[in-house]
Amino acid sequence: MMWLSWKLFLFLSLTGCLSEYSEAVPGLPTSYAAILRIKSGSSSLASFNSKNRPRLSSPSLGSASSPGLRGAAQHYHSPTNLYHFSEAFKHDESIDYGPVFVQEPDDVIFPTDSEEKKISLNCQARGNPTPTYRWLRNGTEIDIESDYRFSLIEGSLIINNPSEMKDSGQYQCLTTNMFGSVLSREAVLQFAYLENFSGRTRSAVSVREGQGVVLMCSPPLHSPEIIYSWVFNEFPSFVAEDSRRFISQETGNLYISKVQTSDVGSYICLVKNTVTNARVLSPPTPLTLRNDGVMGEYEPKIEVHFPYTVTAARGTTVKMECFALGNPVPTISWRKVNGHNPSKARLRKSQAVLEIPNVQLEDAGMYECKAENSRGRNVFRGQLQVYTSAPTFPLNQLRKTIIITKGQEVIIECNPQASPKPTITWKKGDKALRESKRVTILPHGTLRILNASKSDEGRYLCQGVNVFGSAEIIASVFVKEPTRIELTPKKIELTVGESIVLSCKALHDSTLDVTFYWTLNGQPIDFEKEGGHFESIKAQASSADLMIRNILLMHAGRYGCRVQTAADTVSDETELLVRGPPGPPGVVIVEEITDTTATLSWSPGADNHSPISLYNLQARSPFSLGWQTVKTVPDVISGDMESAMAVELNPWVEYEFRVVATNKIGTGDPSAPSRVIRTNEAVPKTPPANVSGRSGRRHELVIAWEPVSEEFQNGEGFGYIVAFRPNGTRGWKEKMVTSSDASKFIYRDESVPPLTPFEVKVGVYNNKGDGPFSPIVVICSAEGEPTAAPIDVKATSLSVSEILVAWKHIKESLGRPQGFEVGYWKDMEQEEAAEKVKTEGNESSILLTGLEGNTLYHLTVRAYNAAGYGPPSTAVRAATKKSPPSQAPSNIMWIQDGSHVSLGWEPVRPLANESDVMGYKVLFRQEGQSNSQVIETQKTSAVVLLPDVGVYIIEVCAVSEGGDGTASPQIRVPSFSGGKVTSAQSTLHVLSTSSTSVTLLLALMVPSASW
Repeated sequence: MMWLSWKLFLFLSLTGCLSEYSEAVPGLPTSYAAILRIKSGSSSLASFNSKNRPRLSSPSLGSASSPGLRGAAQHYHSPTNLYHFSEAFKHDESIDYGPVFVQEPDDVIFPTDSEEKKISLNCQARGNPTPTYRWLRNGTEIDIESDYRFSLIEGSLIINNPSEMKDSGQYQCLTTNMFGSVLSREAVLQFAYLENFSGRTRSAVSVREGQGVVLMCSPPLHSPEIIYSWVFNEFPSFVAEDSRRFISQETGNLYISKVQTSDVGSYICLVKNTVTNARVLSPPTPLTLRNDGVMGEYEPKIEVHFPYTVTAARGTTVKMECFALGNPVPTISWRKVNGHNPSKARLRKSQAVLEIPNVQLEDAGMYECKAENSRGRNVFRGQLQVYTSAPTFPLNQLRKTIIITKGQEVIIECNPQASPKPTITWKKGDKALRESKRVTILPHGTLRILNASKSDEGRYLCQGVNVFGSAEIIASVFVKEPTRIELTPKKIELTVGESIVLSCKALHDSTLDVTFYWTLNGQPIDFEKEGGHFESIKAQASSADLMIRNILLMHAGRYGCRVQTAADTVSDETELLVRGPPGPPGVVIVEEITDTTATLSWSPGADNHSPISLYNLQARSPFSLGWQTVKTVPDVISGDMESAMAVELNPWVEYEFRVVATNKIGTGDPSAPSRVIRTNEAVPKTPPANVSGRSGRRHELVIAWEPVSEEFQNGEGFGYIVAFRPNGTRGWKEKMVTSSDASKFIYRDESVPPLTPFEVKVGVYNNKGDGPFSPIVVICSAEGEPTAAPIDVKATSLSVSEILVAWKHIKESLGRPQGFEVGYWKDMEQEEAAEKVKTEGNESSILLTGLEGNTLYHLTVRAYNAAGYGPPSTAVRAATKKSPPSQAPSNIMWIQDGSHVSLGWEPVRPLANESDVMGYKVLFRQEGQSNSQVIETQKTSAVVLLPDVGVYIIEVCAVSEGGDGTASPQIRVPSFSGGKVTSAQSTLHVLSTSSTSVTLLLALMVPSASW
């Protein structure tokens, strides 16, 4: 109804304003004359030109959307009456008129992952002459020719490869001809995207049963709005909201007013982009119960609440959240202070959300949320403000409050939607605004004030006027003192591994939003690359916390908090001192060396803000497993000392030394190693170990020991003194062994019987003198080599390349054998050229292989042990078999009947030096397989059954005493697996070089086909 009244008002205005031109255009309604010019018209129309003709301003009609939903459509109506007027004359080239919009650009939300890599902002206007088009972004004209990404198609702006950083903003289409210009409504270009959560592992949250908890979502970067939900343990098990659990669509956090044992598990935040429908999942946050008791009852604590001031456009839906932690679970209730709740209001999510649809002016006021349980209650109040849209200005220009600090620049836009373009006037208070060097009105109507001061505060009014009406916007300018910041604590001392929370609070006007940034030593903190040590927590609108976990020494320094508002930016710093284990001590100097000691000095390293309590000396030698702590004098090296003596070192050993400092925090990194030094020489103190006897020849005493490591030789000229005497005698015989690596000494005396016991000890010496002897052990002299030859030696030929040799041995009391050696040589060779092969243990036979065929061999056998070899046996002889026939079966013929194959071939006649033929082998296998089946026969024919379908490969070879002869060429035979082939179907196949043989074989094989 209001819209119809408005149209009637516009019609009357047009009629009244243009009545003086009704004579100029006979036969037309008077409203047409406002936009027409007849090229041959009367002089009364000459004054109606582009300079002084009135401009049209048509109000915008439509539905307002929530300020938070910039992507929602905002509907504006072009001056359709002018469009209809131009339609009436668009075919008449004699009529001139200014530009009139046919289509204005609409708001665009562009998904960044869209396969379409371009954006189109539509704009179309009519006019005579044909209008030209220009585009503005955020009030500045776009230079289309200088940027290849922009192009114009019939007035529409095409943006190729759009970029959020370069292209997001407010766009307007400006169309012009000689009779004027019109500026379109503002179209907002936004980019829709949803990034991934940080992959950093989230720490477990541990609370008592009955305690309240808040699980942080910390959503990734996104545009525009997102919807929050939570998954419990695994997808798609979603957390159900009730009076105890609440998911805030403002913060995204999950609130549990009273934790129960059933709540223990893993929680994952899921966010969904409202435009692209893309979804991403956060890393899981484990929730565990502490084992130190159950939380007692306590009064409600409101954790989620709506802002102190809620502003909403008339006709939109308002949602206000309120949720509290408490034990017992609090009850949430709502009321409008000094009034009743709107009847259309609805309570959602167990009364945690108050929803008011189609909000109107009468719904404005103070609203109260109350959380109550048996332990008490808590309330929160906030103001709901409802605003209306002006008829000709975009909603974001109707009424502004601009807060700046002294000396800043003030920019107030005034860009009404109208056609033709309206006249812009500015007032401050009730007086017309006077321009100066500081105060200027820009060509497109924007007011700019430079170097603002308190005198610039006030109420500014911008009015747009054309022949069809007027509209105005109001901006209140406040010039404020700079924002102040409080960063606490001011100076912190922590220990490595501890954690700290830095709190940054901005003291500012409540109407200003603030953004917080954190720095370390002047550089921005990269929360993604700091290994989880840093986390930024936005506690409240005017404060932020920096959590530093598991602090390292490298985290010490100046921490800065920078607060940025719409008016100014301020910052503050605090000093963080980190106590930790000491740094490495300075250069280690070796000042004095003896055979077992080294006096060291060093300079202290950084104590890292905790006094050094003691030092440890460490040493490394070629014989140690890395660095080892050494004994010192004094035994405990206090933190104020800078020298000490390392003791109980080994003489004549190269050492490196280093120093490690310790304080009450822990042990630090070691110093750099000292230069390599060698301790002085000394008499050896370590005798050989494991002195024992070894096997030897008859009349020998073999003495063995483990050599003394170079680490314990204590000097140059190291050797061994071997002392021994027959058991029961008094005098020692001593022999010097000068090699430090020696591990054995052999004493030979023809008069010593086998197995005579001796007392033995081994001592050490070097250039400094003689060292100690090992304990005395008893060792027997060697028993000697075997004395008897093997008997009953027999050699048996098995094949063309194998002979089996067997023997017997007479047992002896001395010279027991450890095995036997077989020597063999050809008949035409000398025994010295014999090849030899050994057995071990009590073996009494051996198979000789790899021999030549048809060859006579001579063989002997003898026993051996560690002392040597016994006498050989009497030589025996054996000849290997003749070689198998070299001729392959020839003239092979076969006939197939189903799966049966009958084969025949000529007999093989061996040469004089080849073994006689004992029979034949038929080998057959399926093609593709390696293992063959074998049929043996003494005849020159055979029948083969092929069991499976496929191709078979068949070969024939002779069998002799010397082994298998040469195989025949392969035969490929297909098998039909039992399919009966009649005699008419049977086919004779011949692999032959002689027709006579073929005839003979055919005669032999024909009867076999009748089985």
